[in-house]
Amino acid sequence: MHDVPIPSPQAPRSRSAEPSDDFLRALYDTHGSALTSFAARRLGGDWHRAEDVFQEAAIRAWQHAAQLDPGVEALRPWLFTVVRNLVIDGHRVRRSRPPEADDESLRRMPVPDGVDRTLTTHVVVDAMRDLTPFQREVLLHMYYMGRSVNQTAKVLGVPPGTVKSRTHYAMRALRAGLSSRGLGAERTA
Repeated sequence: MHDVPIPSPQAPRSRSAEPSDDFLRALYDTHGSALTSFAARRLGGDWHRAEDVFQEAAIRAWQHAAQLDPGVEALRPWLFTVVRNLVIDGHRVRRSRPPEADDESLRRMPVPDGVDRTLTTHVVVDAMRDLTPFQREVLLHMYYMGRSVNQTAKVLGVPPGTVKSRTHYAMRALRAGLSSRGLGAERTA
C-alpha cells in the first residue's frame, strides 16, 4: 500500500493505548456511506468488494486511532486516499494473477476416477473374446505390444499382407462387437 500521511488532529486528544469501539462506530457513522459509495463507483458497482475495501480502510484508521479523530473533516480526504489506493492495489493484484475458479465451475469439473476406463476395458476384453484366435493374436501384437506390420509378420510367420488383412477384419469385427455392447467407436478412440 502507498504511504499516506496521517492527518494531524485539529485538537490534541488524550487516548489510551487501545482505541475503543466508539472510534470505529464514529468512523462508520461519519464516513461509512460516502466512502463505500466512492469505492463501489471505482469497483464498477461491486458493493461487496466496496464494503471490504472500506473495512480495510477503517482498520488502517483504527491502527492510527491515537492520532486521528473520526469526527474531524480533515480525516475524510485521508480516508478517500486510503480507499483509492486499496482499490488500485486490488486491481493490480487481480491483473497479476489468473482469475480463480468459482464454486460452480469446480462442481462441473470432471474428476478422473478410473471407473470409465475400467468399464471400457472390461467391455473391450469381452468383445475380444468374440474374435477368432487369428484376429485376437494379430490385434495383441499390433496394438497391445506395439509391433509394426513387418515385426508382427515375422513373429507370426505370415506375409505382411496377411497381417494387414487380419488386422482390418479384426478391427471391423471388434467395432461391431463393441457397438452391439453399447460402446460406440467414439469411446474406443
